[in-house]
Amino acid sequence: KPLSTLMSPLHSVDIATKDEAPAAIERSDVVAIPAAAVIAESVVAFVVAEVFLEKFGGDSLVEIRRNLEGYLEQVRSF
Repeated sequence: KPLSTLMSPLHSVDIATKDEAPAAIERSDVVAIPAAAVIAESVVAFVVAEVFLEKFGGDSLVEIRRNLEGYLEQVRSF
């Protein structure tokens, strides 16, 4: 669905004359999907990080790395 167009123009200023002028009404046929994709990607990154820390977490990066390496070693030998 396209984003709404504001049909009553907001107050603006003509840069050349510095006088007040109404803003132009422009139809925006842009959809919000690309912006939503960026937000969704960030949310997924947080969820993946949360689950990763739930599985391999510890009190320090050294401990997290040790837990991850131990898990990978176990998977390789399986």
